[in-house]
Amino acid sequence: MSLKSMEFPLRNSRQSIINTKNISILIAVTLILFTIVRLNYPFLKYSSKNPTEISPPYHAEDESINIKDQDYEKCDISTGEWVPNPEAPYYTNKTCWAIHEHQNCMKYGRQDRDFMRWKWKPDGCDLPVFNPYQFLDIVRGKSLAFIGDSVGRNQMQSLICLLSRVEYPIDVSYTPDEHFKRWNYVSYNFTLAHYWTPFLVKAKEEDPNGPTHTGLFNIYLDEFDESWTNHIDEFDYIVLNAGHWFYRPAMYYEKGRIVGCRFCQVSNITDFPMTFGFRRAFKTAFKAINSLEKLKGITFLRTFAPSHFENGLWNQGGNCVRQRPFRSNESVMEGENLDLYMTQMEEYRVAEREGKKKGFRFRLIDTTQAMLLRPDGHPSRYGHWPNENVTLYNDCVHWCLPGPIDSWSDFLLHLLKMEGRRSHKERYPLA
Repeated sequence: MSLKSMEFPLRNSRQSIINTKNISILIAVTLILFTIVRLNYPFLKYSSKNPTEISPPYHAEDESINIKDQDYEKCDISTGEWVPNPEAPYYTNKTCWAIHEHQNCMKYGRQDRDFMRWKWKPDGCDLPVFNPYQFLDIVRGKSLAFIGDSVGRNQMQSLICLLSRVEYPIDVSYTPDEHFKRWNYVSYNFTLAHYWTPFLVKAKEEDPNGPTHTGLFNIYLDEFDESWTNHIDEFDYIVLNAGHWFYRPAMYYEKGRIVGCRFCQVSNITDFPMTFGFRRAFKTAFKAINSLEKLKGITFLRTFAPSHFENGLWNQGGNCVRQRPFRSNESVMEGENLDLYMTQMEEYRVAEREGKKKGFRFRLIDTTQAMLLRPDGHPSRYGHWPNENVTLYNDCVHWCLPGPIDSWSDFLLHLLKMEGRRSHKERYPLA
């Protein structure tokens, strides 16, 4: 065979070796890129205008803060001012399905948008905007229950919407009753629940109309509402709230007999101020928690969120049409708002002391002052179509979503991080 006839196989062989090397390099590069993409996948899903806000998985021992930890932990996040946040909102009524119709203000025609673009700035420290990845990392494998009224449900739906940038939960409710919902975040094995108990204690509607056509309720002030008290020992966190339902007419019972009422308009029955039933209901709710033999979780009290009816009561044409927050020097907590807040705080402090004897943990989500300054955040008439044939009053109790109560998750995440630091210091006191 001539040399010429041997050139072609040699050339083909060299080319084959070169091609093999190129393919190997290409495969290696592809695998490296695939690994990088996989590691950074959560960041790619984040839809905020500022993706740099999202951080790697949270560990309390790894977190560093530019100010002294001791000062940060002592900072009172309950007092401060609302400051502009042009990055908000972090979801819309089109990207989150969890918004209740009556709080879906954008859907029903609210035109102004600035009420969504504020964040709470405490005096003396910063409160970071809610980080959904960090939150889900902290609560991985855990469970949280909101216990209370429709404002508590409002808060839960806000949290679901904020977490929707990472993952939507699946419905794992035990019952079709919408008052008792349970959700699971599969990727994080995190369970979220809501227990409807507007008075926190045993109660039933005696008359659907009552003196004000909002119902007349029998409230058993010294009896547990077992629809939630029999279930809370399974949760890692519970968030307790109540308030606005105590404005409704009610008959108060203790030891099975009537002891008074709230605006029942029945002769020979003492008409008490609403704080009478409010205090006793919280006392009983906290007693139910502290009477448990074991409670693995932390009990959070989310304090009363004031309504903002102006120019009339809720059923007399009152409305809430402001479009900006108050400054802290423009509104003062007084009257019934102050009475309800102080009543909650007093009963909370008693429960906290009693719980401490058994090793139970009570924490405070003190949002009252912050929400007092947000008359602009309510649905008002934007909870239904203007021409809809329904009897609905202006809603100055609940909160638009997106809206001011998204900041309640800022509060909650801050407290969970503080809890993580506290646990870390207990495990490593010299660290």
